[in-house]
Amino acid sequence: MKSIISSLFMSILLGGVIYFGFLSYSKAKEYEDTTLKIVQKMSASDIAEQKAKNLLEEWSFGLYKNKDKIKLQKLNLAKDKASKDAKKYLLYAIGFASVMLVVYFVVPIRVFVFFNALSALVMLGYGIFTPIMMVTIHKQVKHFGDIILSLESKSVVSSALKLFDKGDMVVAGVLLLFSVLIPFIKTISMAFVSLFEYSSFAHSAIKFFKHLGKWSMVDVFVVSTFLVYLTTSSGDISRAEIEVGIYFFLAYVIISMLVSLSADKMLHSIKEL
Repeated sequence: MKSIISSLFMSILLGGVIYFGFLSYSKAKEYEDTTLKIVQKMSASDIAEQKAKNLLEEWSFGLYKNKDKIKLQKLNLAKDKASKDAKKYLLYAIGFASVMLVVYFVVPIRVFVFFNALSALVMLGYGIFTPIMMVTIHKQVKHFGDIILSLESKSVVSSALKLFDKGDMVVAGVLLLFSVLIPFIKTISMAFVSLFEYSSFAHSAIKFFKHLGKWSMVDVFVVSTFLVYLTTSSGDISRAEIEVGIYFFLAYVIISMLVSLSADKMLHSIKEL
């Protein structure tokens, strides 16, 4: 009975992680799309046209309205709102995930390992597909001011795909292996261990991932971040903005480590029986 109630409670919490994680992902993509629309209006010709329209609006004493200026202001407001919402929903998702970890002391360890493994899997999915960094390259041009030359918003997966396109097969393969494939297999294995804790595979899986743990996922996390820098367009990088995807990935790293420790403890307790 306790396992059923605990499973139901953890299912609700997991639903919160999935729901608010998706909202955060959606708002992060909206922020990315809106920023790209703004950047498209920041070329030298567009800025020159805006300056001319602003002068015409000023000289006409309000008879002429610069509609493009109003549209740009609305886009900037929408961009700021999307950014705030993405961070807000991220905090909600992490809050639900944190509660799932805190209940370690009140739910059966099998239930804890299974549902937190699924939580880690959700965080990993959002972490590799949600943009983790936005890099803008701009230049000061006389009479025009600040001209944005390019903007790139990247996730772990899009960075790896770009490396493949550039012919950097080895680097792209390593990135996908250690930031996508191995974490995915590890997390699925943790969930399997909680369902079939008496199988020989469960003990072998834990032993294997304990050895693999020497390759710290935190180090892979840092490497992935720097690879995003390396896969941007050539030129002087003027601004790099961290996006919510990087926090999803970090949440996965932390949850995965705690699930691994819990699964190891669960199997040790079974051996002692």
